[in-house]
Formats: sequence, C-alpha cells, structure tokens
Amino acid sequence: MALPSRRVATSAALLLLLLLLLATELGTTTVAEARTCISQSHSFRGACLSRTNCASVCIIEGFPDGDCKTRRFQRKRFCVKGC
Repeated sequence: MALPSRRVATSAALLLLLLLLLATELGTTTVAEARTCISQSHSFRGACLSRTNCASVCIIEGFPDGDCKTRRFQRKRFCVKGC
C-alpha cells in the first residue's frame, strides 16, 4: 500500500514545482518604453500637404506612419516608426 501514496506524493511535488516555475515566470514581466525614430521620406519630392497622403507614402516605404514637419520654411514628409 505504500506504492500509491508514494506516487501521489511524487505527483504533488512535481505539481508544486511546476506551479513555482510558472509563478516565477509570470512575476518577471518587464515593460519597456518604446522610442520613436523619424526618417525623412526618400521617395517623395515636394511639399507635404496632407498627413494622410504622407502616411500612405511612408507605408509604401515600409514605415507604419508618417507626418509632415516644417523644416527650413518647407513642409517635408517624415516617416515614423518604433526603434
């Protein structure tokens, strides 16, 4: 009769170890603040007149978003992505 109780004790110990490992993994969550990188559009020439048009050109260039910025008295197209 000692065999079933030993099996139960071993199973309980393994379950406790598994729960301990899971709790350790869940407690080590870190949150990092993302930086934003800005790059001037390479394919578009001319003034940036519309934010939606700017964003669509930046998406074609592989960026998720774009915006118009004033540089040296001209509105230029800048593409934005997370670094």
